[in-house]
Amino acid sequence: MKVLAYLFFLTLGAAQILPTRLTDPVPSEVNLMYEQGLNYLFNSQLQNGAWEGEQTSHVAVTAFALMAVLAKGENIHNPKTGAFISRCLESLLKAQDQETGYIGKSMYNHGFVTLVLSEAYGKIDDDRLGPALEKAIKLIVSSQKNNIKKAWRYTPKSNDADSTVTGCQLVALLGARNAGITVPDEAITQGLSFIESCRTEEGSYGYTDNNSGRPTLTAICLLCHYLAQNEVTEEIQKSVNYLKKRLNFRDQHYPFYYEYYMSQALFQADQKVWKDWNQRNIRYLKLVQANDGSWNGNHGKVYSTSAALLSLALNYRYMPIYEKF
Repeated sequence: MKVLAYLFFLTLGAAQILPTRLTDPVPSEVNLMYEQGLNYLFNSQLQNGAWEGEQTSHVAVTAFALMAVLAKGENIHNPKTGAFISRCLESLLKAQDQETGYIGKSMYNHGFVTLVLSEAYGKIDDDRLGPALEKAIKLIVSSQKNNIKKAWRYTPKSNDADSTVTGCQLVALLGARNAGITVPDEAITQGLSFIESCRTEEGSYGYTDNNSGRPTLTAICLLCHYLAQNEVTEEIQKSVNYLKKRLNFRDQHYPFYYEYYMSQALFQADQKVWKDWNQRNIRYLKLVQANDGSWNGNHGKVYSTSAALLSLALNYRYMPIYEKF
């Protein structure tokens, strides 16, 4: 099964025109920031896979940290990174309810852990990953089926929906599908339909409906469309143009969450615009990185550092979800 998934990635990559790392060297300041950020994550992790002062039950923090490591192409065979990856995986797999497949205490937790399990599945030889991933996907799909809006919110039993939790689940589903896991087409279609109900006339996206669109929400929703390989319609182009006009925007409440999604959305939508935004992001993150290699934010240093690194990770493009579709 692992071999088939790996061959799937190779076939998928060969069929696409992907920006190559060989002719597009990673800026030296990105390498330096990334190494410093990873060192902070490595040096501050506890033996149980958690971090001092972080919410140990908040498995999304561990998922983001693990994604940041995998996104640079690090693997389990390197002694230093291997121990880190193993601790993260042990922590995440242990957190899964074996009966329901639910991971963590919210669908945010569950979605981000599912995504990193999808990314790890094609890279790490661990027989537990496939079954865990299938259970996680089953939980997402069943939660959607029981939801009146055919989307997602905070818990598996929620009957309302919002664009951020829905976007999180859609990216997880699309990541799992890319990894060779069976995902019902209707789950993707129905999730995208809810997202479309949140699109405003100007092309931005709102939180629960088509009012009060925001750049962060727009980046999340736009990314889902591109990862689903949908046709670039006039409406989607409106959303791209909306983000193009806001390259200097910084989300005051969720700055690193915004950058995590903005980097991916622009990368998928417009390479030229992404390169412009990427240079701005590099300059900004360089200014605010702490001496210990971390970034600080209102959701803790580990999460903020991991999300900041992931906004830079497209300079490496090692993870399938970071490829250009």
